[in-house]
Amino acid sequence: MVYDQQRDAVGQRSVAELVNDLSAQMSRLVRNEMLLARAEIQAKGKRFGAGAGMAGAGGVIALYGLAVLITAAVLALALVLPAWAAALVVGGALMLLAGLLALVGKRQVQKASPPIPRESFESVRKDIDVVKETMRR
Repeated sequence: MVYDQQRDAVGQRSVAELVNDLSAQMSRLVRNEMLLARAEIQAKGKRFGAGAGMAGAGGVIALYGLAVLITAAVLALALVLPAWAAALVVGGALMLLAGLLALVGKRQVQKASPPIPRESFESVRKDIDVVKETMRR
């Protein structure tokens, strides 16, 4: 019944009116889709911000936990050595570990730099050489 009324209403309208309605509806549809996308992006942005904040807080707490574990190692070693010597041994071990990590990191950076895809360039050069050689024949 409703469909028949709409069909009758559409049948009584001119093509210009129908095109005008289509234009208005398309405009409204695009505007509503943009509002929906904006709301979705805002919600995801808030969720991302909250997640990043929690991850940062977790990192800080983990750093404090590591400091407590280092202190526990010093205190445990202080049972067999003087406290100053225990702190010196643990501090020295940490410095050795930091130096080792720095050297490994430096090697990785040197392997990665410069950030140019050399293998791809070489492949393209070989392709160009093959094309040039084929053109000479």
